[in-house]
Amino acid sequence: MDKRIAKSELQLLEQMWKLGPSSVREIHESLSEENRLAYTTVQTMLVRLEEKNAVRRVKKIGNALIFEAVFTREAVHRRLIRDLLDLFGGSAKPVISHLVESGDLSLADIRAIEKQLKRPTA
Repeated sequence: MDKRIAKSELQLLEQMWKLGPSSVREIHESLSEENRLAYTTVQTMLVRLEEKNAVRRVKKIGNALIFEAVFTREAVHRRLIRDLLDLFGGSAKPVISHLVESGDLSLADIRAIEKQLKRPTA
């Protein structure tokens, strides 16, 4: 994944991870009513995602192109988090401090993080 994924593109990728290989129409119809983009916008965004090598065309059924996500949800999330940390010079401290101060980091989250830190790395 060489290029950054925009928030609106991530929305389409989320649908593709749920649906599996899908047509533009299937992806468009899977978007919630309040967040639904125009059909042609979805189509354009999929072409852009294809140019970014984030999705690929897997087949054509009639006139419908079927796309699938190239990267897993986890790989894209890791990249987005890495991009965010790069904005802070690679340090997670400002992000964690904000999450704690804002209340967005729960005690359960902290315990899960502690468990992860205690696991041996391979």
